[in-house]
Amino acid sequence: MSDSADYTDKLFSIFSGKIVRKDLTKKIKEGANVPVYVLEYLLGMYCSSRNEDEIDAGIQNVKKILSENFVRPDEAQKIISRLRELGSFTVIDHISVKLNYKTDTYETEFSNLGIKNVPMVDNYVKAFERLLCGGIWCIIQMEYYYDEADKTSIPFKITKLTPIQMPHIDIDELKAARDNFTDEEWIELILRSTGMEPSQFDDRVKWLHLARLIPLVENNYNLCELGPRGTGKSHIYKEISPNSILVSGGQTTVANLFYNMASRAVGLVGLWDCVAFDEVAGINFKDKDGVQIMKDYMASGSFARGKEEKNANASFAFVGNINQSVDVILKTSHLFEPFPEAMANDSAFLDRMHCYLPGWEIPKYHPEFFTNDYGFITDYLSEIIRELRKTSYSDAYDKYFKLGRDLNQRDVIAVKKTVSGLIKLIYPNGKFTKENVEKILRFALEVRRRVKEQLKKIGGMEFYDVNFSYTDNESFAEEYVPVPEQSSGKLIPDGIGKPGHLYTISHCKTGMIGIYKIEMQMTTGSGKFERTGIGSDSKAKEAVDSAFSYLKANAKNISQSISLTTKDYLLHIQDLNGVGMSSHLTLPSLIAICSVALGKPLLTSTVVLGDLSIGGTLIKVEELANTLQVCIDSGAKKVLLPITSAQDLGTVPAELVGRFNLIFYQSAEDAVYKALGVE
Repeated sequence: MSDSADYTDKLFSIFSGKIVRKDLTKKIKEGANVPVYVLEYLLGMYCSSRNEDEIDAGIQNVKKILSENFVRPDEAQKIISRLRELGSFTVIDHISVKLNYKTDTYETEFSNLGIKNVPMVDNYVKAFERLLCGGIWCIIQMEYYYDEADKTSIPFKITKLTPIQMPHIDIDELKAARDNFTDEEWIELILRSTGMEPSQFDDRVKWLHLARLIPLVENNYNLCELGPRGTGKSHIYKEISPNSILVSGGQTTVANLFYNMASRAVGLVGLWDCVAFDEVAGINFKDKDGVQIMKDYMASGSFARGKEEKNANASFAFVGNINQSVDVILKTSHLFEPFPEAMANDSAFLDRMHCYLPGWEIPKYHPEFFTNDYGFITDYLSEIIRELRKTSYSDAYDKYFKLGRDLNQRDVIAVKKTVSGLIKLIYPNGKFTKENVEKILRFALEVRRRVKEQLKKIGGMEFYDVNFSYTDNESFAEEYVPVPEQSSGKLIPDGIGKPGHLYTISHCKTGMIGIYKIEMQMTTGSGKFERTGIGSDSKAKEAVDSAFSYLKANAKNISQSISLTTKDYLLHIQDLNGVGMSSHLTLPSLIAICSVALGKPLLTSTVVLGDLSIGGTLIKVEELANTLQVCIDSGAKKVLLPITSAQDLGTVPAELVGRFNLIFYQSAEDAVYKALGVE
């Protein structure tokens, strides 16, 4: 289909001069440490043809330009020498400019050439402001003149500067061209333009790659992607667009990122379409108020410095590595864990994320994942994307769907931005159907729900409303959108379990809420009681021992069938979340022993909450609302609750209470009967 001759003919007839064969990029890229958009700028000039002879001649031309004019750091002195000998020379280098306020002149620093303080004409600085912030790749015509009379002067002079960017594009031409491609063809064209080979990916992975482009096409969009190494997380932001900047290492300042009050210069957010932070674990502001200013900006697109409030459109992309499997992290912590502590524990900061891409679903890159087919010249793609930032499709789904009641205002904004971004990428002409929008809406709800699910783990009941849904305006059918990694992780299975098997949820000594599974075994013996899985936790041992002591004193009140002299009992506890052992285990252990002794399993999908003191008094549940939320997440349908907790139900949202069959017990014996379904 997309690799057919007809498809290639279509590309050349519609986008002549704007496409390039991506294997040419790969061939030259391997020998030149130069960004893709710089390379393809040259390939677009010399190799936009289907004639192999012309392509070969173009490649030789590009190689010659790169070998003679592209400055490699180790050959800088050779280039400077050639410039001195010839008097003038053209170089390709990354340059940045700063104002020397002592002399009131602009001075240029050449990244690879290694020279500084070269005078820069004011007109170029005004025309290309990004020279002042991070710098850009340029083709620079230079002259060399050494003045014997003034030995302090700089002998280098810039006579002409051409940023490596395509001229302005006609967006209407692109929109008209989109009509000639199917959805699949267009998505494949976009992905090939970023250098990837879509035939190697399933639809899900194609969409995840597309979503990486949303911060480039949508203003003030905050994206997070954490996943394994080697999956190309930072590739898009570093190589594909000259309009985005990758902040490596994470060390930055408020002045660099937002506004320098000394020089009155706007920072990165005012000069780039997207600011990406590589290795989020290393993000570190030298200023104490850095995270707070970042939070304000992520919420409103504005920030205050001194007496001024500034607006900017730059999106943020946070990319980093997850070192453990997602299953382990979900059990023991949350998916924002790799962020520095100042951010990972700040629910207000994380709530401003519009999208969390599951980087663990993208396979590690292999050579065959990179395309040899035709795609847009990277710079043309980046100009398309930049032009599309001016439009919005955030209301695209309003005609067909309404969002569910669990979405608050921040959730709605996040979903609207993701929908708008994906429509601009897939349907830049604005022509789409209800089915098209529904697919995009489901994706947008999922990537925002992933943020909310983690916030629930961090911030508790404030973020309990995570059951995202949408309603069809015609049929009024409501559809719920799950998060794949959450829905598969139900710890409490459906169906009847074995006698002696029981789940309980309570606080561990660090204050986190954990899920614990108790498994009892009974064998013929002489009344011994043993326990495993507790480790060296003395309070947990004491709680479990108290359960057996209570049963010895009260067994006849529960059932005449329980034998504590002719049977041995072995209790094993599993800490399913890995948060540490709990000491609230007396009542659950008592019920588990009775269950195995009587040969009766617990009611299906039941969790036992609450505890028993040494004296036999019921202890109510701490943080009832948060504990019940964990019950829901774990798959519980019935909850055994002490009557002493009834008074706390007012603190639990009605929607949450309605999700369970709550069973109250008034004593330890009552708890045993109700857990086992004994009348």
